[in-house]
Amino acid sequence: MATNGKSGDNRRHGAVRGRSQTKTPSGHYVKRDSDTGRFLDVKTSDKTPFKGVRKEK
Repeated sequence: MATNGKSGDNRRHGAVRGRSQTKTPSGHYVKRDSDTGRFLDVKTSDKTPFKGVRKEK
């Protein structure tokens, strides 16, 4: 399970399980559930990937 660790160290400890991410044609990243394949969240604040979530090819 991914945890945020100590306050202020600005990193995640461990990987987020059961999730993956892919890039949309517009350049934003979208998070997907590995079990069902449903899209969960789109990162619209900036075009950087989600932290700790594995990337699909």
